[in-house]
Amino acid sequence: MLTVKKTNGTGKKPVKAPKISAAAALNAENPTSGVMPAQDLRVENNDHAPVVRRRDFIHIATISFAGVGAAAVAMPLVSQMSASADVLALASIEVDVAAIQPGQSIKTSWRKQPVFIRNLTAAEIEMANKVDVGSLRDPQTLAERTKPGKENWLITLGVCTHLGCVPLGAAAGEVKGEFGGYFCPCHGSHYDTAARIRKGPAPTNLVVPEFAFISDTVVKIG
Repeated sequence: MLTVKKTNGTGKKPVKAPKISAAAALNAENPTSGVMPAQDLRVENNDHAPVVRRRDFIHIATISFAGVGAAAVAMPLVSQMSASADVLALASIEVDVAAIQPGQSIKTSWRKQPVFIRNLTAAEIEMANKVDVGSLRDPQTLAERTKPGKENWLITLGVCTHLGCVPLGAAAGEVKGEFGGYFCPCHGSHYDTAARIRKGPAPTNLVVPEFAFISDTVVKIG
């Protein structure tokens, strides 16, 4: 009779293979995925406040540098718009009038425009003050066109107010017109001893620029 011998096992239980998580399986398939890309930080960081991605940082940095660059470009432009030293120097001039005798006048230049400086005689001052101001086309008294205590010094632009010509009368021997002041031969405008328009097409008196005496004999124009 055939006897079958039952063989006993070693008593050891078979070892089960460890469970592999889905993340580990993904890493096994893609070894380089162990480090999370910087651009995916915002997506994966769901439990915390969003973080700035690398692309966002680059964009912010680019805009910031662009703003600094624009400011750097604007600074030279602002500097160029500022008046230069030579322009500021022309904003005013100082003239020594000590050598100008009563009845004489000189021509000078300020801001590229001719200027008449005239030392009026007592007779010329009297003639100007006798005029009825209400009858003038551009009513002004001599006192309004000169400085207190310096009524004999008449300072005006040497530009006719009609078309911008330079009137005669400032230099010795020039025609002074019918009223003893200045005469513009271009269209026949006559100015009196206070440089006020009395006849002709000029609409207003010769312009009195801003001026002040900084000493008894030196006047600052502008």
